[in-house]
Amino acid sequence: MGTETQSTRHRLVALDAFRGMTIAGMLLVNNPGNWGAIFPPLQHAPWHGWTPTDLIFPFFVFIVGITTHISLENVAGSTGRILRRGGLIILFGLLLQAFPFWPIERITELRFPGVLQRIGVCYIAAAFLARGRSVRGIAAITAFLLLGYWALQALVAPPGVLVPTLDVPGDTLSAWIDRTVFGSHLWKSSKTWDPEGLLSTIPAIGTCLLGVLTGRWLGNEKPLAERLNGLFAGGALGMVAGLMWNWVFPINKNLWTSSYVLFSAGMGCVILATAAWLIDERGVKRWAKPMVTYGLNPMTAFVGSGAMARGLGLIHLQIGGESVSLQQAIFQGAFAGWLSPRVASLGYALAFVALWYGILRLLERRGLILKV
Repeated sequence: MGTETQSTRHRLVALDAFRGMTIAGMLLVNNPGNWGAIFPPLQHAPWHGWTPTDLIFPFFVFIVGITTHISLENVAGSTGRILRRGGLIILFGLLLQAFPFWPIERITELRFPGVLQRIGVCYIAAAFLARGRSVRGIAAITAFLLLGYWALQALVAPPGVLVPTLDVPGDTLSAWIDRTVFGSHLWKSSKTWDPEGLLSTIPAIGTCLLGVLTGRWLGNEKPLAERLNGLFAGGALGMVAGLMWNWVFPINKNLWTSSYVLFSAGMGCVILATAAWLIDERGVKRWAKPMVTYGLNPMTAFVGSGAMARGLGLIHLQIGGESVSLQQAIFQGAFAGWLSPRVASLGYALAFVALWYGILRLLERRGLILKV
């Protein structure tokens, strides 16, 4: 019993480290000094394809699936707790998008879909779909969601489009559904579709369910080495399957294609298994401490960093007779004046990541952790 308790603790540390790496990655890619000067790996793929940046969001959803399995084993798996937790995640997402709550047009034109909104919906759906079901049952539901989504995108053309297409963002079935349901309450950078839209949430639920299956595998009573070997093997198979499916259903974050689900979940399994192997099997733990700090307070990091970044862009200073945002003033003064454009932009992002490490470390020391 003592050995299993210790193994569980190590697994949770590895999960916190993985979540922390994801949080740190999110802060890095979301806060460049200059959006026009970014190294390619820190940018999203324009449409089809992937970069390391495109793995951050599905890792969040995948990790939520693992924690969903943990919550379903105790009182947190009750219907009321599931709805409360998922509802709060959605509410935080809407509040962050409405920030700073003025002018009133900002509220009336609020974007309804979003990252936290998708995470909340995926959590609720995955928790109810997985509760009380066997591994085979969850796997069958996941396969149905992924294959069904593929069929819808490949076979159903929206009104006004003669042939189903995945190559023109505004002509996909997902885009038509988003425009029909949300109207103007879509991502302002696209206006005709939303990367967190309704239809693409179906395969995102599949990502969360794959996380649930991963949590069940990690939580069984097999020796830890066997569990990690299985996680490595399963992750490798998932990546290969995703790359093969990519031939007919391209890997695409904005559409959250089924090939993207398998590939990103497979990659998540490999990274989590590597973290657990280093921490538990090899006893190499020092590297994980900063990552655990990021991973212990994910909601604070997500909402707080998003509000801070927006605030830095809204506050303006008069410099040399010109109105400049506080963010640009810091970037120009501390980085752009002596570094090349891309290095300066990356330097600002790294400084933002470091600042939030300090904030989260202080909260950790004081035991202040926002739990949803």
